[in-house]
Amino acid sequence: MSADVLILGAVAYDPKIVTIWDGFKDYFTEHGLPFDYILFTNYERQVQAHLDGLIHVAWNSPLAWLQTVRLAEASGRKVEAIVMRDTDRDLISTVIAKREGPIRAVSDLKGKRVAVGAKDSPQATLIPLQVLAAQGLEPDRDFEVVSFDILVGKHGDHIGGERDAALALMRGDVDAACVIEGNYRLFEQDGTIAPGTTFRLLETPPYDHCNFTVLDGAPADRIERFAELLLAMSYDDPEVRTLLDLEGLKRWVPARTEGYRLIADAVERFSAPSTATSSVFGRSVF
Repeated sequence: MSADVLILGAVAYDPKIVTIWDGFKDYFTEHGLPFDYILFTNYERQVQAHLDGLIHVAWNSPLAWLQTVRLAEASGRKVEAIVMRDTDRDLISTVIAKREGPIRAVSDLKGKRVAVGAKDSPQATLIPLQVLAAQGLEPDRDFEVVSFDILVGKHGDHIGGERDAALALMRGDVDAACVIEGNYRLFEQDGTIAPGTTFRLLETPPYDHCNFTVLDGAPADRIERFAELLLAMSYDDPEVRTLLDLEGLKRWVPARTEGYRLIADAVERFSAPSTATSSVFGRSVF
């Protein structure tokens, strides 16, 4: 890597990613921080590249953050989350069912079919299934899990799997579907779900999503400047508003890690070979 260029890694889950990071590259460069980025096809490859020193900072999903922590700690390294979006905090997923259907309570899901997103989606699979399990309904034992494995490796950053899960509910192929709250509202707006035909059977506790992750050995001065420039961005500035809109935020905020407890619990449960839910994923998420 160039001695003075900060290199970021991001996963290409959508064509707009190039537009987003080209825009941020111009912004950082104009503000005195030489910057470039590398796109990866999946988070597992990005995590490994980060550990191998090919990038200085990673734009990580919550699952990729936990993967990085686990691998870093195993090799005696330190890892830190530095910045996240305002919209990465206090997210909620929901399990939805049809108003005119037979499901009225969580207990009614016993023996039924529940649609989820991709097997590695925190918001549409891991977290809602963890919450259902905590309420006494073990996935693939007490109810059948119907997975929609769209773009596995991208950790649910897209909405394809969630949309397919919602459509399966609308067709009557499943009895409930797991989606993140923001997509539930979107699906009602765009007609994927007919407004008024479904209800929230279960809402998860709040959890956090993506963050910028750094490992020990990263250039401290450039990382500090990177964080400063992000935190200084104002939505009132028309030059950066388009970038913030594309990335789905109003402002950058300092990262926190306590909001990953729920996904960490899900990973612990569903990665265990002995659990009845191992078939949900087909392989360990780690």
